[in-house]
Amino acid sequence: MAGVNGDRKGKKDDNGLGTAIDFVLSNAKLVLGVGGAAMLGIATLAVKRMYDRTLSAPSSPTKANPSGQRSWEEPSWLGSSPRTLNHDMKQNVSRSLQTLPTSSSSFKPGLYILECLLYLLNSLHCVMGRGGGCPGKAELQKARMRLSLQEHLWAFFHERVAIPSEEQAVARRAALDICAELRVFLHAKLPDMPLREMYLSGSLYDDLQVVTADHAQLMVPMVLEKNLWSSIPGEDTIMNVPGFWLVRRENLEYFPRGSSYWDRCMVGGYLSPKSVLEVFEKLVAGSINWPAIGSVLDYIIRPVVPSETLTLEVQYETDRRLYVDFLPLLVMEDGVSLIAKPHRLAAERHENLWRQSFRVAETAKLRTLDQEDAGCRCACLKVIKAVCKLNPALARLNASQLTNAILLLSKQEGDWTQEALADRFMQLLRALVGHLEAGRLPCILNLKVNLFCELTPQEIDELGYTLYCALSDPESLLRTV
Repeated sequence: MAGVNGDRKGKKDDNGLGTAIDFVLSNAKLVLGVGGAAMLGIATLAVKRMYDRTLSAPSSPTKANPSGQRSWEEPSWLGSSPRTLNHDMKQNVSRSLQTLPTSSSSFKPGLYILECLLYLLNSLHCVMGRGGGCPGKAELQKARMRLSLQEHLWAFFHERVAIPSEEQAVARRAALDICAELRVFLHAKLPDMPLREMYLSGSLYDDLQVVTADHAQLMVPMVLEKNLWSSIPGEDTIMNVPGFWLVRRENLEYFPRGSSYWDRCMVGGYLSPKSVLEVFEKLVAGSINWPAIGSVLDYIIRPVVPSETLTLEVQYETDRRLYVDFLPLLVMEDGVSLIAKPHRLAAERHENLWRQSFRVAETAKLRTLDQEDAGCRCACLKVIKAVCKLNPALARLNASQLTNAILLLSKQEGDWTQEALADRFMQLLRALVGHLEAGRLPCILNLKVNLFCELTPQEIDELGYTLYCALSDPESLLRTV
């Protein structure tokens, strides 16, 4: 029985060592680079020798073993092949072995072997000229945390963030069905309404949606007469709100009210997005028989009340829901895209403001940068979006803010390789904390725009506090979800 138990124990110990070695081998390139990977055999043999000696060592680390050699002393093979190890490397590995405790009573195989391997690899890293000095405990801890965070981020990405392609396809098909029904209804009900062809947009179509395929945007381009309407940037108005625009009615003396279809939505000489939404809400939410359409499509469709914009909730499977935002859109002569999505903190004086949409340009810029260097910007964006979506304390951070934070960081940091995801994620957290402390996050496409302008001071404080606490334990953001 003792022999059987001994065999089991040995097998368990070997498995623990093998797991640790496999972990380091899989992360060798990250720790040492391509050149250092060749030295893994040396590190592995060193730790294996130390590991075997530790298990059989007496309780006192200074007591001599039967061969007369102390357990922490340099193994004889380190000096037996000068062609294998140079003098500096031999000394470094030897010192690494001597600093490792060998008491079997306090030995914890799983974590301890990993620490040993990481320590040896960092020592080799030092000798090979990649560092200024030999790593101490702080450097070892930092390396372990970086590797652990990297591993957890990619695991989180594959397990929680990424949406299966089948789920995305079903959600897109449901959104397309709703779009087709609305198109037919509007053309039949109001054939004289000047609209261009409606289309679907949003993160579901940019492959940037996370966790679940549950949101799409139905863009409804409105046609304005060029000589009857003009746009004024918010910073040029008395309200001074960059990123929002006024659309003013022109030439009323020559083309009186009623000359344009959209004059019915004019308030105080300006085209009111609130009035435009009210017109569409009466049609979409009040005139369409959604229960009947839903029965034909085998969906359950209902307007969302209350909602900042006109939104439809579509239950297309027992446990799957899709929210479709109905967004009237203006594309002005200078290419500026304005959507009828009101200012979140809108007072009466903000009711006529149209929101400028930067989403298409932001997404294109992000993808272009990733294509140029095979970077991880989109992956980093999807991870932080998922964290904010699943963590109620961070729910106020939206996709545009997070995208711009990454684009601004890209101007400062050039290394966006897949192996740098953990470092860039930490930098992104620090950058967001800094922007929140300043109360300002500039839009990279228009630095006058403050993307935090719709957050209250209390919300900014809460977001900043949550992210600041996460800096010391970033993995807590992944665990809380």
